[in-house]
Amino acid sequence: MAKDTPKEQKKEHATKEQQKAKSKEQHQKVQVTEARKGAVIPLPKGYKVRMSDLYLTKVRPALMKDFGLTSPMAAPKITKIVINIGVSEAKENIQALDLAKEDLTMITGQAPQVRRAKKSISNFKLREGMPIAVRVTLRGARMFEFFDRFVSLSVPRIRDFQGVDPRYFDGRGNLNIGLKEHHIFPEVNMEKSPKARGMNITFVTTAVDDKQGKALLEYMGMPFKKPEVKQAPKA
Repeated sequence: MAKDTPKEQKKEHATKEQQKAKSKEQHQKVQVTEARKGAVIPLPKGYKVRMSDLYLTKVRPALMKDFGLTSPMAAPKITKIVINIGVSEAKENIQALDLAKEDLTMITGQAPQVRRAKKSISNFKLREGMPIAVRVTLRGARMFEFFDRFVSLSVPRIRDFQGVDPRYFDGRGNLNIGLKEHHIFPEVNMEKSPKARGMNITFVTTAVDDKQGKALLEYMGMPFKKPEVKQAPKA
């Protein structure tokens, strides 16, 4: 069998290098297009969030006046929002977890973290390490964006909504809201995710007590349930 000449070897090496460069270029193009099509897109540079400006210009001065605070740093503020969706059927059907991840990504604009069981429970057919929920922690601009969309678009879509109960506060200024249906968010595709899933949303603040926490969220637009006014009996 005749050996390849140096010219043929050089030519073959050059074609291999060209193929590698071409495949690398195609891979980069695919990654760019996937990033553009996906739900997790970086915010534009210099983008101003409406709720953040509202807090700095109106909410913080009002809180300082109401509670007699001298320093702006002492005024309560929202530090993070934690959204959690439990997926109990994921232990039998892993596709349910993928659907929940996709829905939460669309709702928050951030990829969720899969939460796993910490211990085994035989009555629930649960083993340690099984995926049972998805969770997202929002901070900064994404946190204010979610709060704005939640108050403006999602809350009015809750069935028979009469206001957020102030008893949902935990005693340290943090608000926990449980929702029966995640379909209240307009980002969820009803055709892909027909089953309604419950979710828990926690608004974590720096307030020292529930009074400050309620005042903060109320100034930012959270619709709380108004106390019932008892009418005096007629004489």
